[in-house]
Amino acid sequence: MDFGKRLKELRTQAGLTQQQLGNLIGLSKTVISYYELRTRTPSPDVLIKLAAVFHVSADYLLGIDKKNGRTVDVSGLTDEEVKEIERMVALLRKKK
Repeated sequence: MDFGKRLKELRTQAGLTQQQLGNLIGLSKTVISYYELRTRTPSPDVLIKLAAVFHVSADYLLGIDKKNGRTVDVSGLTDEEVKEIERMVALLRKKK
């Protein structure tokens, strides 16, 4: 899947219009449309902003990482809380 399709898929899954996504990252609806149509490519700064909005890796957006690319935003949590989340993830992986 290419970047444009992946961006549109993530945007629609999040229930965002092109205008709303543009507003979130400081771009116009037209630029978002260009990205989705593959007539423009985002700068690294924009790519980072898009990855943050959708909680995915930039590699996933670019099609390098074929998995779901999802990340967990742990900003604002204490080190102890982050360790607890990591522990729960490890337990869930063992369960499978």
